[in-house]
Amino acid sequence: MSYDFATPYLLFLLPVVLALALMPWYARSRSRPASLRFTSADAARPESLSWKLRVRPFLSLLRWLALALLIIAAARPQSSEASEIVKGEGVDISLAVDISGSMAALDFDPSNRLDAAKDVISEFIQQREYDRIGVVVFASEAFVHSPPTVDHDTLDVLMQDVELASELGIIDGTAIGTGLATAASILKDSEAESRVVVLLTDGVNNSGEIDPMTAAVAAETLGIRVYTVGMGSPEFASIAPWSQPRNRRGIQRFDLDEDVLRDIAARTGGKYYLATDTEGLRQIYEEINSLEKSEYEVSVYTKHEELAHWMLIPAALLLLLEVVARGTIFRPMP
Repeated sequence: MSYDFATPYLLFLLPVVLALALMPWYARSRSRPASLRFTSADAARPESLSWKLRVRPFLSLLRWLALALLIIAAARPQSSEASEIVKGEGVDISLAVDISGSMAALDFDPSNRLDAAKDVISEFIQQREYDRIGVVVFASEAFVHSPPTVDHDTLDVLMQDVELASELGIIDGTAIGTGLATAASILKDSEAESRVVVLLTDGVNNSGEIDPMTAAVAAETLGIRVYTVGMGSPEFASIAPWSQPRNRRGIQRFDLDEDVLRDIAARTGGKYYLATDTEGLRQIYEEINSLEKSEYEVSVYTKHEELAHWMLIPAALLLLLEVVARGTIFRPMP
């Protein structure tokens, strides 16, 4: 609900009304009334002023207040309530995110690979305003973190709750095939014309019972396009010390199976990307966002309610009060 005026320029007359209302008081303060000399001021001072004499000068304020209310009414105050009707077809998207121990590598801002991925994916989610989006996380197993939903605010909160497998008490590993199969399964009942999986990982498939290419064939059969994102590179990277057993802390090398990720994308009509830093990762998701366009039409309907009567009624009452008061209680004596 919002409030505005249909003809707001009329409100510029209000200062004029204020100036006219103050003019008599200003004129009296500047004028010099006639005076007589007395030996004592007490002789010229009335015993007391009656309440009528005290109130009479303020009667004209009723007229000026009424005029101000009439001007506000002429400006047509309105309350507006807008509603949106969305027509068209969105894209159903499943985001598969690797949470294995290697995602603790400290080669991405702000702290490690997983934190960088969470921030970038949250931005991606907010850009897909009318799409149903679900999230799957995987290490040695895969779990549905959120089914497809258009409640992106809640989804963003859930995304920030994603943690490394070691912090969730899950056995470490990288089950790319299981993660892809789970991400595709939450879209199998979707009626959207376009269905997409964005799979992000930094390792090699070494867990799970489903081969990555088997999962890719299943996704292809369901008509799901898969974009694969490799994170990091087969180079040296530091590991957050709390994420690994004591004998594995420090500097380690990680292998990224780019060939498998490339084959998955090619098989399903998607595309493979490699991100080596946070900005590169952000650009990848921006490109995916531009490739997967949602076709929809948004119609905005605004309902206006005129509020002028709330000004006209008190204005009429003020004028009536002044007329009655001047004709009765404050009528001059003949």
